[in-house]
Order: sequence, then structure tokens, then C-alpha cells
Amino acid sequence: MRTVLIVSQVYVPDPASVGQHMADAAAELARRGFRVIVLTSRRGYDDPRQVYPAYELREGVEVRRLPASSFGKRSIAVRVLGGLVFLLQVVLRALFMRRPDALLVSTSPPMCFAAAWLIGALRRVPVVYWVMDINPDQAVALGQVRPDAWSVRIFEALNRRVLRMAAKVVTLDRFMAERLQNKADLGGRLEVIPPWPLVDQLRPEICQDNPFRRQHGLVGKRVFMYSGNLSLAHPIEPMFRAMLHFAHRPDVVFLFVGGGAARQQLLELIQRHQPQNICYLPYQPLETLQFSLSAADVHLVTMGDQMVGIVHPCKIYGAMACARPVLLFGPRHSHLGELIERYRIGWQVDHADAAGAIATIQQILDTDQQTLEEMGRRARAAIDSSLSRHILCGRFCDVVQEVVCGGRAQPCTPVNSRTVPDGSGQNDPDSRCGGTSARAASC
Repeated sequence: MRTVLIVSQVYVPDPASVGQHMADAAAELARRGFRVIVLTSRRGYDDPRQVYPAYELREGVEVRRLPASSFGKRSIAVRVLGGLVFLLQVVLRALFMRRPDALLVSTSPPMCFAAAWLIGALRRVPVVYWVMDINPDQAVALGQVRPDAWSVRIFEALNRRVLRMAAKVVTLDRFMAERLQNKADLGGRLEVIPPWPLVDQLRPEICQDNPFRRQHGLVGKRVFMYSGNLSLAHPIEPMFRAMLHFAHRPDVVFLFVGGGAARQQLLELIQRHQPQNICYLPYQPLETLQFSLSAADVHLVTMGDQMVGIVHPCKIYGAMACARPVLLFGPRHSHLGELIERYRIGWQVDHADAAGAIATIQQILDTDQQTLEEMGRRARAAIDSSLSRHILCGRFCDVVQEVVCGGRAQPCTPVNSRTVPDGSGQNDPDSRCGGTSARAASC
């Protein structure tokens, strides 16, 4: 049986979306008949007080969790230390285990590619590099490090080396692909596959008759929801200040659901201004996620102006999956802006356009429910036709399977595989492409 080794600092049931998507791919590869081994952290990424089992078999995937490999996100130094300890353990484990047929790594932690390069070189294992964000570009764009710092030069050199040696590089949008091509000539080794919605069974029809709405006093109100990771890479203060203009409206609610590095900033803004209709809730359990996402009339997404081609906010896919329109705070020239324009599913406002943000929110408030529902139906149709987990997870696993099987035109058939003849698994009614975590980020 061919073996795929997956390295990711986060994995289900941790709510971080990187781990959720990795779990989807791992479960699908296991369903196709591969032996899949995951090396991940035993402690939570956001909350290191959360401890997971040292070993677990999840949907046929062998999950091995390493100790002392996550210390939380309270500072860059703490995150770097946790990542380095994790990667040191990964390298030691990989050097002494039976040689896998392929190594799959993402960008969690950011230095994961260094371990991939070392393992790939020493064990002669082909590497699939899943680039979900690009560093050191992100740290430089955020002003956390100088572009000419020695750490940036070393990081960049290692990153380029891994890009050149990887059997396949998968990234999330064309803007990220262009940035990666500028770092290394990837040619036909580069694939662009967007992330998929983390939950398939969303019920778009749920809105007013919704237990989440009843529980949180949202019945009869126009609800704007930001659901997912609150990142320092995507400013929330311009959006928050536009919301304050409508703080006098009892028929409007702005609801933040999730967590992340900017969570404390949001809580401080709420505490400082004391708005009655701007609220915060933590990540919701997976079993109630369909109700929380469907409780919104309009979903909010943000994109930092300097982050285009560096990161890929994917919360828009959850909004589209539950048939809701989207209001983007961020640049039109981005993957988010392109989705909104292509499928006609929402509105876009620049961060610096305070007057435009207020006017757009007022325009949405003046829009009748039928028009909002029509936009939502277009969003859901886009998911069903080309952006579903069933389709995109299958495409991603086809890429991994091709590498595992030596780049053959016809992918190999693993032991006990139930994959359909073309090797994609996309037409197999048993194909789930999904994990069963207790909690899920709304991405």
C-alpha cells in the first residue's frame, strides 16, 4: 500500500481552516486506498490549553500528534518557537519512519517548507507543496519585519529552493500563482485550486425560522455577519466604523463569529464604543454551523489591500454555500472581488472609502429580501457547478495521487481503492472529501 505523509501544525478537531481542509484531503486519499499518516500538533493552535489525543484513527487516517509543538498565538516569537519545535520533531520522525511515497505539506507553520526540503532531499521523497499563504511576503507586508532583514533573505532562499524541487505546487488563486511564478519557474508543476466550503450540508432556506436567530435575538432583523478568522492581515476597524453609523438602528445587527489574532482588537472596539447592535460570538460547533451561517442576510468579508496574492480569505465560500450575498471590504482587484463580480453576488467597498461604506450598507438595507435571495441563489449555484468540496477536493487529490504514482498519465490504483476508473473519485457516490471534526472554522 502506498503511503502519503502529511505535515500540518493544525488538524481537526482544531478549528483552524488549514487543518480542516487538510483533513478533507487526507480522508479522501484514505478513501482512495492510500495509507495516510498525519504529523500534527497535540495542542490547539489558537488555544494551547486544548489538548488532543496523541494518536487517533480518523476516517482511515492515522493522526499522530506531537507534544510541545504549539504555544498559542500571543506573539510572533511564541508562534515561531512552537513552529520550530514542531518541525524539529517532524524531521526526526520522518527520518526514522518507513519511507513514504509522497510528502504533502502546507504553510502551517510558515517554515514547514524547510522541513519538506530536508525530508525530501534526505529520503528522496516527492513533495506536494500546498501554498495557502505566502511568507515572508505576509510578514513584510504587515511591517513585522524589514524586507532586507537577514531572516527574510534566508526564509526567501529556502522557499525558492523548495518551489524548485517540489513535484507539484498547489495554490489558491491566480494572484498567488503570479507571485509564486516570480519566485521560481514552476511551469507545469503549478496548479491553481481554490479552497472549498468546509460544510456541504448547509440549508440555504433557513433564515427567519432558525434556532440560532431565535437564541440570539435576531428574528425580524437585517443581519450582517462576519464569520471566521479575524486576522491582522485584514483590517476590521474601517468596517467597524461604518457599522457605528447605524448603531441607532434596532432593526439591524452586525454579528462577528469566530476568533483569531485580531479578536482582541474587535473586543476592545466594542468595549470602547458600547454599540448595542454590534456583537461577538466565538467559533460555533460544526453541528450548528449551518444555522449560524444561514442566520445572516448578508455576509461580510475583508481583504487587506497589501494582501492580494499573499493570502486567500476563504470565508466567502461558506457564505456562498448557504446562499447568501456578500459585502467585501477590500480591493476589487482580488480573488474576492472577482468572485463577486463574476457571479453578481454582492458589493465591494475600499477600506479608505468611509462614505462609500456607509452608503453601501444603506443601499443593502434598502434592498428588498427577494433581491437578496436572488443573489444568494446565484452564489449557491456557483458552488454547486464548480466550487463544491466534492469537485475541488477531488481535483486536489488527483494532483497528490499523480505524484504518489510517479506522474503516470493514468493514476495508479492503490490497494483496496474504490476510485472510479479515471482516478478522480469525483463520480464515486461514496466520495465524501470531508472530515468529521467536532468544531469547524467558518473560514
